[in-house]
Amino acid sequence: MKIAIVGAGGVGGYFGGRLAQAGYDVVFLVRGKTLAAIQKNGLKIESINGDAHIDPVKVSDDPAAIGTVDYIIMGVKAWQIPEAAKQIQPLVGPDATVLPLQNGVEAPGQLASVLGKKHVLGGLCKIISFVVEPGYIRHIGAEPNIALGELDNEQSSRAEKLRDAFIAAGVMAKIPSDIQVAMWDKFLFITAVSGIGAVTGQSIGEFRADPARRNQLEKALQEILALAHARNVPLAETSVSRNLRFIDSLPLESTASMQRDIMAGRPSELENLTGAVVRLGIDAGVPTPVNSEIYARLKPREDEARAAQ
Repeated sequence: MKIAIVGAGGVGGYFGGRLAQAGYDVVFLVRGKTLAAIQKNGLKIESINGDAHIDPVKVSDDPAAIGTVDYIIMGVKAWQIPEAAKQIQPLVGPDATVLPLQNGVEAPGQLASVLGKKHVLGGLCKIISFVVEPGYIRHIGAEPNIALGELDNEQSSRAEKLRDAFIAAGVMAKIPSDIQVAMWDKFLFITAVSGIGAVTGQSIGEFRADPARRNQLEKALQEILALAHARNVPLAETSVSRNLRFIDSLPLESTASMQRDIMAGRPSELENLTGAVVRLGIDAGVPTPVNSEIYARLKPREDEARAAQ
């Protein structure tokens, strides 16, 4: 089993590193400072589940040089998926399988439009991790886990084989009965905490303890639940209360990657998260006043960050 990991940030670096640590044939597709750092120092993971230092690491910035692989795990930001889908085509042989782990719910469709639907699984991950410096990943919260499956929810050996590889690498992994429901459940959580955190500049521990912000958080969650139902995704009514309990379990200092990017003046996943809620809400005729207000407040900062690139 040959696995290509596209990106070596908090997601790609962690999960790809664990697969490499377990002895799987893993190659990272990265560039620039990350490429240079991993070539020189290997890949370092600092984690509440145990540290790791993988060295040497197979790494390249040229998909053609890597050639076709069995699995491609997308670890880049959601807004990078359309361009990345074009770049990874040399990796995609007749039987290749692509697993997106991006925040949001639109990455599988974007990949399928370029690579063909037959190559693409649905997927998501849950982890609180970030890049300390290129080639150095820190995991501080949430039990790292992955859900994956065929977009039509049919059972398949390729999904089972990849799930088993993650489990063998010490990562919780499952194939849910409905991957769309699982993706929307993650979308509900990450969009709400990202938006509230970015607007307030507060950690999850801070804004969840503020009654006014907690009320805003719950309303944002409820809007996304209503949107899922309008799009015929049977997300459980209990998903809001369950995600609130999960939010309450996270370390006090936890922040979402979108929030960290916005606060640092970097391009973020705003359009893939809060912006997607607003856009899809308009399409479905579902009011999203809380998410719309958050989006309106953050959009100028996003535009400024992109203009500076």
